[in-house]
Amino acid sequence: MTAAIEIREIVKTFGGATALDRCSLTITAGCVTGIIGPNGAGKTTLLDVLCGLVPPDSGQVLFRGVPITGLPPHAVAARGIVRTFQIVRDLAGLTVLETLLLAPGDQIGETILGALFRRGAVEAQERTRAVRARALLDRIGLWRLADAPAASLSGGQRKLLDLARALMLDPAVLCLDEPAAGVSPPLLDEIIGLIRDLRAAGLTLIIVEHDMHLVREVCDHVHVLAQGRPLVSGTFAEVTADPRVVEAYLGLAA
Repeated sequence: MTAAIEIREIVKTFGGATALDRCSLTITAGCVTGIIGPNGAGKTTLLDVLCGLVPPDSGQVLFRGVPITGLPPHAVAARGIVRTFQIVRDLAGLTVLETLLLAPGDQIGETILGALFRRGAVEAQERTRAVRARALLDRIGLWRLADAPAASLSGGQRKLLDLARALMLDPAVLCLDEPAAGVSPPLLDEIIGLIRDLRAAGLTLIIVEHDMHLVREVCDHVHVLAQGRPLVSGTFAEVTADPRVVEAYLGLAA
């Protein structure tokens, strides 16, 4: 199977603490890959390195065979790797719809020349993105709240909106950081259904998650991290049956 992302020997330290210790793993294209592990295992740091939020001390990240190590977040996103965050940050004063419309880069109307001399192109781009935004809001059940302040949404609704905002960038790889955290069971079912639809459409997804129900339901492959490096990899059933995983999570010999 084709590798979308290769993570090779990544090391990342913060002060005297090692978050990633020569971490190497592969993300398969067109699949949903789960990254699980106990607190402090390095899961979110791995996403931060992958998406350019923090530079590694050493090692390499390749996307479709091309090194992207050390690129800034906007450059990584422009190449097709987009992420959500565990704690959703609202853009103050924006409605739900405006939050989506603002997400894509390369807005023609943001430049002086574009605004003055390419009005037709600006309007065409805005129409296209408005149609996509409405389709996404329809899919996640938030179209009726399109004109509501984004800050007024519940925690679970904000997670859905953050996911839709990432999809407005039309990513090749979507990284989700704990999409189930703070989400009610009905909205979690919505997120699970959306992830399944995205996988069926050919999107590659990486999910860092503590909720084992979500991991079991959507992940094709799972990497278990412990102390900054992969401990076990395989299907959900394989990794959860491995006694090393029980020991890593519970600190007990199995």
